[in-house]
Amino acid sequence: MDTASIVRQLILSALPILIAVTFHEVSHGLIASKLGDPTAKMLGRLTLNPIAHIDLFGTILMPLMLLIFTHGQFVFGYAKPVPINPMNFKNPKRDMAISAAGGPLMNIALALLSIVILKFIVFPLVAFFPEGLAQKILVPAGMMLKSSVIINVVLASFNLIPIPPLDGGRILVGLLPYKQAVSFSRIERYGFLIVILLIATGLANYFVVPLVSFFLGLLNMF
Repeated sequence: MDTASIVRQLILSALPILIAVTFHEVSHGLIASKLGDPTAKMLGRLTLNPIAHIDLFGTILMPLMLLIFTHGQFVFGYAKPVPINPMNFKNPKRDMAISAAGGPLMNIALALLSIVILKFIVFPLVAFFPEGLAQKILVPAGMMLKSSVIINVVLASFNLIPIPPLDGGRILVGLLPYKQAVSFSRIERYGFLIVILLIATGLANYFVVPLVSFFLGLLNMF
C-alpha cells in the first residue's frame, strides 16, 4: 500500500474508530450508572468527547500500525476502559455482565445505524447531486460509513472473546454458577497476556472471524 492509500484509508477510518470506541465505553459507564455505580460519572467518563477516552496505543498507534502492516485489510482500536466498581451494584455478578454487554451491543447498533444512513440517505442523494459533487462528498461519506460497519462489527466481535477483562469474559462470569465464576474470574490478571497470545498465534481468528461473519450476515438483512 502506497503512502497516498494509507493516508486515504486513515482518513476514512479515523472518525469511525473514534466514534466506535467512544460510544462503546460510554455505553459501559451509562449502563453501570443506571444499575447503581456512579464511578464513571464521577470521573467524567460519561462524555462523548473522545479526548476523555483516547488511549495513546489502542486508539492511535495500534490502528495506524495495523493499517500499514495489513495493507488496510484490518484496522482495529480500543479506548481507555471505563472504570466500574461492581461493589456498587445490587447484584454485582449479574449487573457487571449487563454492563459489559452494553459495549458490544452499542457497536452493533452503530453498525446498523451506518447501514441505515448509507441506504436511506447517502444512496438516494446520489440521484440529486451533480456527479462531481457526489464524487467529492457522497462517495467519501459512503466509504466512511462502510468502514464504520466493519470497524464496529470487528470491535464488538473481538470484545466478545470470552476472556476477562474483555467484555465476553465478564459476560461469561455473569452467566456461570457462582463457584465456577469465581474460579474463572481469577484468570483476569493474566487476561491481557492470554489475549495477546491468542492474537499472535492466530487462534483469536477462530472466534472473531465467525462472529464477524455472523453479525455481517445479520446486518445484511437490512
